[in-house]
Amino acid sequence: MKTLTAEKLTGNWATLLLPVQASQAIDFGLLGAEIDYLIAAGVDGIYSNGTAGEFHNQTEAEFDQLNQLFAEKCLASSMSFQIGCSHPSPLISLERIKRSVALKPAAFQVILPDWVVASESEQIDFLQGIADEANGIPLVLYNPPHAKLELAPIDYLKFKTAVPSLIGIKVLSKDASWVKEMKMYAGHLSVFVPGHLLASGVKSGIASGAYSNVACINPKAAQKLWTLMQTDIDEALRIEKNILKFFETCIAPYQKQQYSNPALDKFLAAVGGCINIPTRLRWPYKWIPESDVEQVRKQARLLIPEFFN
Repeated sequence: MKTLTAEKLTGNWATLLLPVQASQAIDFGLLGAEIDYLIAAGVDGIYSNGTAGEFHNQTEAEFDQLNQLFAEKCLASSMSFQIGCSHPSPLISLERIKRSVALKPAAFQVILPDWVVASESEQIDFLQGIADEANGIPLVLYNPPHAKLELAPIDYLKFKTAVPSLIGIKVLSKDASWVKEMKMYAGHLSVFVPGHLLASGVKSGIASGAYSNVACINPKAAQKLWTLMQTDIDEALRIEKNILKFFETCIAPYQKQQYSNPALDKFLAAVGGCINIPTRLRWPYKWIPESDVEQVRKQARLLIPEFFN
């Protein structure tokens, strides 16, 4: 698998959702079928162990088994893939990197240490240590608003020379002043935004792609929408407006009930019906009942028909 660069890290990337049985065990049969489906969907890439992959709630043996299966299938099909080695513990992140180098992903994803907030020098030390063990495989930093420390645009400048193998970031896109600052300070990085804001990010010139929540609904439709952004951005923005209305109408009420992002993403997949993944999360986190799926699916068909046709 060829490693990525900031210039080549683009497009619609689908997340690997964690299928959890009632016994709390990972259903590796469903996991394998999910990987096969995402490969067949023709997305630009797939990544494991993002937030929706519940990286924070796996044993190390499960992490290894999951990513071995993932890498084997992606390498056999020449599908570009990234392995999430994030963990609240920096030592565990480092060990995950060491064990995963042999799987030859196109990039590794990490978060900053998450229990004790790292200072600027500690952030650099952490990423340099990760890079040293990554054996030339580039890094992508996850820094969405729910990170304990959300970096400002100017913060990314310090990594340009200190951690040259950092090629990309995942962030929440914001207002015009944020876009201006990101172009100024993070222009050396590939900037990925949420899937439901990707068209706006492309329009503003800041977004290179998305680690996409809307790909949970229908990865093929999300891929078509990314392609549309390259040829008819106005039509893509029209669809995005409807996606945002769907999120406001159907998903925001669950956010207000304090369901987590993994719960929301698994529910999106259930609503879309393309990926056979239960809505169940691992203890102690609650999930949205599958009995809610059909009612929300009816609304989704009206609001975002492109994801069901």
